Amino acid sequence: MELDAIDTLAAKAFEGYIVRKDLVRKFKGQYPVPTYVAEFLLGRYCSSTDDNEIEEGLQIVQRQLADRTVRPGDEEYFKSKARENGSIRIIDIITARLDAKTDSYVVELPSLRLRDVRITPALVQQHDRMLTGGFYAEIELVYDATIAQEQSGRPFGIESIREIQLSKRDALDAMYRGREMFNLEEWKKFLIRSIGLEPEAMTSRNMDVVFLRMVPYVERNYNMVELGPRGTGKSHLFQQVSPYSHLVSGGKTTVARMFVNMANGQRGLVCQYDVVCFDEISGVSFDQKDGVNIMKGYMESGEFSRGKESIRADGGIVMVGNFDVDVEHQQKIGHLFGPLPQEMRDDTAFQDRIHCYAPGWDVPKVSAQLFTNHFGLVSDFLSECWTHLRNQSRLAALQGRVFFGGALSGRDTTAVQKTVSGLLKLVYPNPETPISDEALEWAVRLALECRRRVKEQQKRIGSAEFRNTHFSYTLGQDGVEKFVVTPELQSEDSIGSDPLPPGQIWTISPGGLDENAGLYRIEVTEGPGSGVKILNRPAPAQFSESVRYAEQNLYSRAKQLTGDRDPREHEFSIQLRAFDTAKNGSATGLAVLVALCSALLQKSIKGGLVVIGNLNLGGSIDPIHNAVSVTELAIEKGASTLLVPVSARKQLNDLPDDLITKVSILYYTDAREALLKAIVE
Repeated sequence: MELDAIDTLAAKAFEGYIVRKDLVRKFKGQYPVPTYVAEFLLGRYCSSTDDNEIEEGLQIVQRQLADRTVRPGDEEYFKSKARENGSIRIIDIITARLDAKTDSYVVELPSLRLRDVRITPALVQQHDRMLTGGFYAEIELVYDATIAQEQSGRPFGIESIREIQLSKRDALDAMYRGREMFNLEEWKKFLIRSIGLEPEAMTSRNMDVVFLRMVPYVERNYNMVELGPRGTGKSHLFQQVSPYSHLVSGGKTTVARMFVNMANGQRGLVCQYDVVCFDEISGVSFDQKDGVNIMKGYMESGEFSRGKESIRADGGIVMVGNFDVDVEHQQKIGHLFGPLPQEMRDDTAFQDRIHCYAPGWDVPKVSAQLFTNHFGLVSDFLSECWTHLRNQSRLAALQGRVFFGGALSGRDTTAVQKTVSGLLKLVYPNPETPISDEALEWAVRLALECRRRVKEQQKRIGSAEFRNTHFSYTLGQDGVEKFVVTPELQSEDSIGSDPLPPGQIWTISPGGLDENAGLYRIEVTEGPGSGVKILNRPAPAQFSESVRYAEQNLYSRAKQLTGDRDPREHEFSIQLRAFDTAKNGSATGLAVLVALCSALLQKSIKGGLVVIGNLNLGGSIDPIHNAVSVTELAIEKGASTLLVPVSARKQLNDLPDDLITKVSILYYTDAREALLKAIVE
């Protein structure tokens, strides 16, 4: 394997904490243990870039896994060795329970099919996770022949336990120091490699979804849903990478196991693990009717009751599952929460507690190319750092720098803040490191999109209270309000209901003798300089004429249109994008003028709006000869509002009844009135 720049950096920054991820895959499936167990051993013996050292370490790991993991059918051989030698060392998952009849704890070792192994109360208290779900450990198992001869004796006992996870408390300091050597993009790629995936085989969108999967590990009480096609590795991160997560496979789960056992007060999974992931969520159900309600309360407050006592926990709830159809079809036949169990599927109150809906359909199916052969952080070091990061917050990074729009409710704001905080902790683990505007905006946009996806489904289910889903944000006191969409609902090439960025506008050219009416988007950017230039090459003659008329009107009526902002001190670049067979952009002068003003004023154009009309040099509005067919085209393209000259009113009185109800028509008499009606207040 060729070392690349990130490998070299990693070897320098994290000496002793890295491992080649292709080595980990060598052991995957060979031995009956999860990936992080093999990685724990590889991290101990193979954390080097020297091939000879790696080879020696591999032999040790191979030997330990071969000698200490019990394959099906080998149980009696290992028990016999324990009897003959007095003790053996094995790697197994260890779970314990209290045997009330003998007032003692007993351990279960599934690989040896032993259900009643002796253990001291001190060891149980020291490692109390063995009482809920258990954990993997290196175990010294002893055999006492004297006890074997007693009636109901338990000859097998646990002498010592070594948890398979990092015990160092200074893990975060090592991560802080190492992170300083990477830039933002390098660190993102290195983190992706650390969970076994290859960033070079992924798009930036694929990587964003993988980062969202990591957030529950670093943010307390974080609730997430990810639904998508089969085979995209949705449960991989929650099963193979960290000992701090627990995977509940589809089927019945109990309130006692999840939250608290009322009989003995034993705390459940949400108290013991950082993340509890429900796999194949469509098949999950609780043993009690109020199970979902208890979970709903826990997802809201992080608390649940046991009699009069209120218990606080910080385990996050993650639900992953599959669509039987693609995302477009799922939206046609219902909503994107369709695969959830019946009691959660249409419960908007339950859904409102979900902080993030990750788009599982934007991750490629798992293939050999998707796994990395490069260096990444050892899983136990990474998971230890992540669990410590849960004690921090990055909300201070938002104060005074990001302002959210009015469409966000209290729960929306909380959800978005938690996602932003989690993403920023992943890319800037050190709270003292200044956070760049680029990283902050990346996190904010991703967080708003994933929360908006939840709201869009609630709106589809039919609750009027979730009607306003136009999520927006502003960076800095003097920033521009930007709106965030969910890509599966609205593509860039369709007229959506969200406001457009400043300088962008939808328009329809009425066409002419040699061309039909056609839909266009005009995109204007402004900067220092002067003049107006068209980026299309060659620029259509009719569109060039529309731009010239718009430019003259902008200069001559600047006081009316843009107030104290002088357009002559700015340079405007214009691009025309056609979405039909029509390409010449004729008679679009008014839309060009509104787009120029919008870019100069940094004001967005209303969502769902199409502006129609042409200007002449004197500033008057030209009449439209085919207003009805233009309106029909706008409706067909998804417009919800039309801004047309008042001279077209008589023609539009003949619009059929079924069309007049599908669109709002606004009239204007001059350019200033059109601008005021087009921009977002």
